[in-house]
Amino acid sequence: MSLGADPTSQELRTRQGQDPAHPEFWESRYREGITPWDHGAVPPDFLQWLGEQRRRLRVLVPGCGSAYEVASLADAGHDVLAIDYSPAAVERARGILGDYAGRVHEADFFAPLPGTGWQVIYERAFLCALPPRLWPSYAQRMAELLSTSGYLLGYFFVAPETGRGPPFAIEDEHLGELLDPWFERLVDRATAASLPVFRAAERWQVWRRRENG
Repeated sequence: MSLGADPTSQELRTRQGQDPAHPEFWESRYREGITPWDHGAVPPDFLQWLGEQRRRLRVLVPGCGSAYEVASLADAGHDVLAIDYSPAAVERARGILGDYAGRVHEADFFAPLPGTGWQVIYERAFLCALPPRLWPSYAQRMAELLSTSGYLLGYFFVAPETGRGPPFAIEDEHLGELLDPWFERLVDRATAASLPVFRAAERWQVWRRRENG
């Protein structure tokens, strides 16, 4: 290819397959079974939170992967939608969920989604899957999707930032800078449920959408 020429379709697909901002990157990993971020079960901090809920909630699970938590949410009576933009991830999640397979949709978190007024968004290995250049868009999109006083909760990979990933670690101060304009942090604690790929650096956090954010 001559210098400055437009890339061919194959070259463009190759570039996208090397960039975790594109579904091609994740599609290849799910197809090849390279999923070290897959917990294989519903983690205990989430189950504890779920057991404390006393009202029916509208819950969004972005970048859901295998979506193990969806069955627990649906069994508890919550209105849950899980999304992923990798067809292979959606296929895997639907195979795992059985009767709840219809709760998983192929969709892009940053594009229009089916449904509005989410009261809870569950985070698990989603922010750390995104290149840091997309983190400000992630924070703004979370604020757009959540209803006032809604909750962003889940597991955050909090560690010194190296720029290498995924998973991409985020420092606590940087996470606060991203979310503080829209959210108030209510809970922040270490978790024993962290997988080796996260180097025991995940934290369970609960953020509440500010009324005036």
